[in-house]
Amino acid sequence: MKDRFSNEIGAREQLKNWLDIDWKAIKNSVRNLRRRIYRAKQNSQWNKVRSLMKLILRSYSNLLLSVQRVTQENQGRRRTGIDAHTAKTSVERVKLVKEMLGYSLWQVKPAKKIYIPKAKDKPNQLGISMVKNRVAQAVVNNGLEPIWEAEFQTNSYGFGLGRSYHDALEKSWIRLQKEKHTWILNADIKGAFENINHEYILTAIGEIPGRELIKQWLKAGYVEAEIFQQTERGIPQGGIISPLLANIALDGMERLLAKYKTVKTYQCMKQSTVEEYTKQRKLDKYGFIRYADDFIITARREEDIKAIIPTIEKWLSQRGLELNQDRTNLVHVEQGFNFLGFNLRQFKGSCFIVPQKEKVKELLAEIRAWLKGHPTSTQEAVISHLNSIIRGWGNYYRYGVSQRIFSYVDHQIWKSLWQWSLRRHSKRVGKQKGKGKEWVRKRYFKTLNGNKWTFATSRRNKHGKKETIAICQLAKTPIQGYVKIKGVALPDDPSLTKYWEQPYTKYGKAYWDKDSKYYKVSQFHSWKCTLCEEYLGCKCPLYGECLFNFNGEELHTHQKIRVKESDINKVDNLVYLHKACHKHMYIGKCSVRQEA
Repeated sequence: MKDRFSNEIGAREQLKNWLDIDWKAIKNSVRNLRRRIYRAKQNSQWNKVRSLMKLILRSYSNLLLSVQRVTQENQGRRRTGIDAHTAKTSVERVKLVKEMLGYSLWQVKPAKKIYIPKAKDKPNQLGISMVKNRVAQAVVNNGLEPIWEAEFQTNSYGFGLGRSYHDALEKSWIRLQKEKHTWILNADIKGAFENINHEYILTAIGEIPGRELIKQWLKAGYVEAEIFQQTERGIPQGGIISPLLANIALDGMERLLAKYKTVKTYQCMKQSTVEEYTKQRKLDKYGFIRYADDFIITARREEDIKAIIPTIEKWLSQRGLELNQDRTNLVHVEQGFNFLGFNLRQFKGSCFIVPQKEKVKELLAEIRAWLKGHPTSTQEAVISHLNSIIRGWGNYYRYGVSQRIFSYVDHQIWKSLWQWSLRRHSKRVGKQKGKGKEWVRKRYFKTLNGNKWTFATSRRNKHGKKETIAICQLAKTPIQGYVKIKGVALPDDPSLTKYWEQPYTKYGKAYWDKDSKYYKVSQFHSWKCTLCEEYLGCKCPLYGECLFNFNGEELHTHQKIRVKESDINKVDNLVYLHKACHKHMYIGKCSVRQEA
């Protein structure tokens, strides 16, 4: 079927000003379309699914939301394709929207290949498409995602809506702790994105609206060192729709393993006649957890794992894939294994999840390298930079048995900061000697909460008042248990709207102290951004991406009455906004003041 993409996207009135867009209405419109597609898929109304798929491809709201995602919210928004074009300003985004109204199949151009360094392994290969191609991918992705998310198995977490690393880890703990599986195949797929079979993906997708566009993106090729290369297989890693296509290709392994059962026999006794009888129960022989191209298979016996490996290899070969033998291991749970940055191991009958040793070393190496490379930075700049890294790392690992590791990391960071402080004043200048250790201690370390060796400094805030900022202490990060998202729950399911309020709000409740004004500000506004009314610090219901990681970088505090006009800094004058929303509001107010 040929897609009439150029004729399907349109609007009654042309967009004139990017700042005039009502994002709340736009997101509600796209959310409702996605939910209708999900309901039709659940009810097996295939004609309705196709009609709604065409409708969302034509939707002007979907186009605007896709442009916003590509140019404002994605991490790769500043990367350029072969045309070296981005849309950084509001005027450029309006121009991009108008150009997308005439987007055609033959305008798909090859991606630009770049390499991202990766520790110890070969660098990641990213295929950066043109901005127009990325917007078109986001448009199609919003229509295709509700269909396939309902198909994916419950234990597939990579790139899934509302799913995260911690859901996969919590399921692994349940499998190893409660199900008593003791043998694990810790597997990795060799070059998953680079080797996926195109024909398999197109066959799996079927004849749906948008199929021809997907085929064009797969076959578009890439440019490396100004030389064009054709793509006979693989998905460009870095594309908007690439994670969904990868999940489609890897879907089905859990159904394959579910066919294998084991029979467990119980000896029971009737209470009335005191007679014994035998009762049998069928159990799954294998457990399966997958996150993207990393997965584990668990079983009670080593022989069962060895027997299933050839079946898995054959299943992968049908998709053009194979196991990475260097990173695929068969281990006992008491030996332990690494999965998603954690080490899972059983000790005296209990399963523990702790931060992976290599990840701890990488964090410390990164901090030490940065300090050595910035010997003349101010203490305030050092604290601001390191706190964002430490908070993000701590928030990721706080759901494991991490207290001892956190204390160790704190001590190592303190040693690095002490050495950094000494180096700044150890050199001799002419006849003048460097400063002594006691002077350095008083200069860079303060007594906070009874600790004399807290790396801290004073500064003036925007109100002109003195405040003390200090290095973040990982040991004070609360260790929490993670509540896994239940089986088939999806944000596109309209019947689970209230269910998703809990995971969307728990991030803020865990981050802020209950006695602080920031907690009260977020609670007063129901943990939502007051501009777009999406939840703060959660998995976005539309994109499945983390809107911000509670590391001090993506959340902005906005004052209704400016500090310049008033000194009000109370709860009722403060609101929290996403970074993009705050910029949108600020630029809009500036333009209004300029017009006045």
